[in-house]
Amino acid sequence: MAKKIQAIRGMNDLLPDSSPRWQYLEEKVRTLLNRYGYSEIRMPIVEQTALFKRSIGEVTDIVEKEMYTFEDRNGDSLTLRPEGTAGCVRAGEEHGLLFNQQQRLWYQGPMFRHERPQKGRYRQFHQIGVETFGITGPDIDAELILLSARLWRELGILDHLTLELNTLGSSEARAAYRSALTDYLKAYQAELDEDSQRRLSTNPLRILDSKDARTQEILQNAPAFEEHLDEESRQHFAGLCQLLDAAGIHYTLNPRLVRGLDYYGKTVFEWTTQALGSQGTVCAGGRYDALVEQLGGKSTPAVGFAMGVERLVLLLETLNAFPAKLEQRLDAYLTAFGEGAASHALLLAERLRSEQPELRIQTHCGGGNFKKQIKKADQSGAQVAILLGEDEMSRGVASIKFLREEKEQVEVAISELALTLKEHLQRL
Repeated sequence: MAKKIQAIRGMNDLLPDSSPRWQYLEEKVRTLLNRYGYSEIRMPIVEQTALFKRSIGEVTDIVEKEMYTFEDRNGDSLTLRPEGTAGCVRAGEEHGLLFNQQQRLWYQGPMFRHERPQKGRYRQFHQIGVETFGITGPDIDAELILLSARLWRELGILDHLTLELNTLGSSEARAAYRSALTDYLKAYQAELDEDSQRRLSTNPLRILDSKDARTQEILQNAPAFEEHLDEESRQHFAGLCQLLDAAGIHYTLNPRLVRGLDYYGKTVFEWTTQALGSQGTVCAGGRYDALVEQLGGKSTPAVGFAMGVERLVLLLETLNAFPAKLEQRLDAYLTAFGEGAASHALLLAERLRSEQPELRIQTHCGGGNFKKQIKKADQSGAQVAILLGEDEMSRGVASIKFLREEKEQVEVAISELALTLKEHLQRL
């Protein structure tokens, strides 16, 4: 007997019982982004490896340890995308969407990183990303944060999320701070955790994000980034905070907040929760004004964010924030008994779908006696079963059996069936 083939570790199937929750979240996001005037863009999941090395940074954990990279038959180095911003910039530049224009774009789909799988962190995971181009002021930063806050509010989870803000300043300011931080940490190099020791010579700002207790203790007396911040970034950040204050958005200033991608500068932010343990970041982003030029385009201001679908679904489940009606799969299950009833049932179902497109109707297929078909109807989760037999067909009627209510079965003329179903289901 052949060995069963299983899914790759950290790459999970989404089963029918779970997909309505994903669809609910995705539809909420899609509708909200449409209301704000954002347009969807779809990019390939495979890109040239150089795209991510040039954008994310060759000395980041993602590029050094986590990317799924391979050579194709032509010898080209390709990578499964570990994030969406770089591909969005590549697509925008390639198709002439960015220079001297304003764009508000969004995308969704799978990303890939070779990490240790755990709850809320997977090797294939899904993100919804939002990117804007061509707008310099703090107002667009604020709009993105207001948009995300509105989404949390409409999902009923805003009270369980905290907004953390920081500014990373200009590239010159970051270089000056990087030098000061490195000089300070060298005196404690042997006491830093292993990752921080490695980052000290490659990406010292990421040390600020270390979860190691001793490293954080050492950082207590480290130079403050604010001392090296340029005036333009300072004013930009102050303008953002003023807009958020005016909108009543609560936030926490976190001077240690850095992002794991090299392209960020000025504004960075994260939405975090205490409800998911260590995997508490559900949405994060910031400005990346230098990235388009870094990838060969002309200087273009840009800001965006990405949210993790798996973590948001997990958070909604943890907080019991999904609507109960998601569990209701069908409105009606159409059964058929006797000679010729099956073909009549298929045609009747099509007629009902045409007359009332919003009704969710499933037709029984595969035959079976009355008891078997009613059992299938009950298992489907439908509100009612429609019974169609030879006697009903001869009289132009169908019977409605109520599966979730203590009500007597009723007989309805075929011509009135669609309207009767609609009226009954509207009362539920």
